Amino acid sequence: MSARIVIVGTGVAGVTAAQTLRREGYAGEILLLGAEPDLPYRRPAVSKELLAGTAVFDRVLLKPVKFWADNAIELRPATRVVAVDTDRSTVRLHTGELLGYDSLLLATGARARTLETGSARVHTLRTRADVTALQSAVDAGGSLLVLGGGLIGCEVAATARGLGARVTLLEAGPALLARIVPAAVSEVVHALHREHGVLVENDVRTAELAEGGEGVTATVADGRTFSAAAALIAVGSVPDTALAEAAGIAVRDGIVVDQHYRTSAPGVFAAGDVASSCHPHRGVFERAQHWNAALSDGAAAARAILGRPTAPAEIPWGWTDQHGVSMQFAGWVHPHDELIVEGDPAARDFLAVALRDGRPVGAVAMARPRELRAARALIAAGEPWSTELVRVR
Repeated sequence: MSARIVIVGTGVAGVTAAQTLRREGYAGEILLLGAEPDLPYRRPAVSKELLAGTAVFDRVLLKPVKFWADNAIELRPATRVVAVDTDRSTVRLHTGELLGYDSLLLATGARARTLETGSARVHTLRTRADVTALQSAVDAGGSLLVLGGGLIGCEVAATARGLGARVTLLEAGPALLARIVPAAVSEVVHALHREHGVLVENDVRTAELAEGGEGVTATVADGRTFSAAAALIAVGSVPDTALAEAAGIAVRDGIVVDQHYRTSAPGVFAAGDVASSCHPHRGVFERAQHWNAALSDGAAAARAILGRPTAPAEIPWGWTDQHGVSMQFAGWVHPHDELIVEGDPAARDFLAVALRDGRPVGAVAMARPRELRAARALIAAGEPWSTELVRVR
């Protein structure tokens, strides 16, 4: 048998790994297996342009259709891997077919957390199929109840409001986007949603979510109720580790990998949302759940599979678009960090930097992409904060 690398998962980590293998000169077989029936696409689009209907599906494909044949990558959509045998170096497909591998990359991503309501009016949003169902619900009912004020919840609330729906956004914590931005920036995001007619309620924990009449009603802990024609559960994600667990591969809130993306099983690697690694800036195992992290992980894992040097892990960063306003963020923000703000948050033109012991550890910006990039560089270098350095870089 000729050399073969099998990649499980057709998200950005898996696709980037396949592309990088070819770029790095790997001449063996590359099999890219994905459970979804669609060609690989940009998943951030599901909560924005795909849901809004402002982009056709072909415009959000990760690669043109001809890319796969041109690069001799065997792409198999609608193909589920049901078992991995690390002793025999094989994967078994839902069809019963066995495929051998020299190296295996698990890039299985994550799935949306949900609440077991049994209601067809309650949705999650992770895939293109989810978009179709949620679009239909919003169009038919004209109102949406969003549970969860993280990135997906806020983006869907903005998109649905742009489609003319009446939107209520319920967040269990004290602020929107609390995991990635400081409280002062959360207030800016809250004001942005309020300005566009989204009803936002913080510090509300849903005690019950039930279908009744022609919609869905959430009853919160203090007894209040909020209703809409449909509901979206946007309370985070769970790493898709089932294959790894069944194969006896070490798992701890994700598939545990070392700095070379190697799992506990010989010849098996993991990358993207499913991988849990020890970031050198943090010293703890965690998953980097952003598009750019999955992009860089996929490329680095491919080089590691080929035994080539990998660059140090990037500082995690990402972006969000809500109500026509773009915000970028990088690093890690903690409520007790010192906060330095340059510009005017109320005018949505600012850079906010979180400092710990005088050194930047996180940053958020609106309308200042160059300064955000400079702040990222300071975070990566571990340099003391300097407004001048950010302005000149």
